[in-house]
Amino acid sequence: MGASQEILFAQTLEKVRKLAKEQQNCISEEQVKEAFAQLNLSEEQLQMVFDYLKAHKVGIGEPVDLDEYLSEEEIDYLEEYKKELALLETVSEGEKEAVILSAMAGEKDAQKRLIHLYLPQVLEISKLYSGQGVFIEDLIGEGNVALSLGVTMLGCLEHAKEAEGMLMKMVMDAMESIIDENMQETDKDRKVLERVNKVADKARELAEELHRKVTVEELAEETGISQKAIQDAMRMSGFAIEDIAG
Repeated sequence: MGASQEILFAQTLEKVRKLAKEQQNCISEEQVKEAFAQLNLSEEQLQMVFDYLKAHKVGIGEPVDLDEYLSEEEIDYLEEYKKELALLETVSEGEKEAVILSAMAGEKDAQKRLIHLYLPQVLEISKLYSGQGVFIEDLIGEGNVALSLGVTMLGCLEHAKEAEGMLMKMVMDAMESIIDENMQETDKDRKVLERVNKVADKARELAEELHRKVTVEELAEETGISQKAIQDAMRMSGFAIEDIAG
C-alpha cells in the first residue's frame, strides 16, 4: 500500500470498529467487505482485517462472549457489582419509555430512576473497553458519571426512542476518553523514564572513566546534554542517579 492507501485503510478500519460498536459489537462479513471495497484488498488482507476485529472483541456475523476476555479479578469485581445491581428495580419497555419522557421533561426523580435503569448497560459496555490499560471499575465509574450527566440533557431530544442511543454514546465516549488519557499519561511516563535512563547511563559511563562521581557540569560538557536536562532528570528520578554528585 502507498501512504495515502495506508491512511485510508486505517480510517476505514476505525469506521468499521465504530459501526460494530453501534451494532452491539458485531458486524457482518458483507459490511466489512463493503467498507473496504474501494481498497481492493486481497483475500489474505481481508482475513487480516477479520483477525484484527476478532482480537478487538468484534464478532463477525454473531456477537462475541465478552466475558472470555476478562481477567479473574475483573470477573470477581463484576460478580459483586452485579449483586448490587440485582437489587435495583426492573421495568417493562413501556414503563421505561414513560420514565424517559418524564426525564425529558426535567423531572428529577425520573432522571434518578433512569440512571438506575441503565446501570446494567453501563456494566456491559465496560466489557468492550476492558484490557486497554484502565481497570474495569474505573471504566464503570466514568460511564456512570456520563450517564448521570446525560439524563439531565434529554430535554434536547424530540423522541423518547432517541434517549438510549444518546446515553450509551455518552457512556462509550467517556470510557474511550479515560483510556486515551491513560495512554497519554503512560506515554509521558515512558518518555520521562527514557530521559532519566539516558542521563543515568551517560553518568555511569563517565564515572567509570573518572573513577568517581561526576558533576552536572562535567556530564553536560562530555555528553552535550544540557545542564537543565540533566537537572530535570535528576529531579524526576527523585535525585536517585547515583553517579552524579549531589
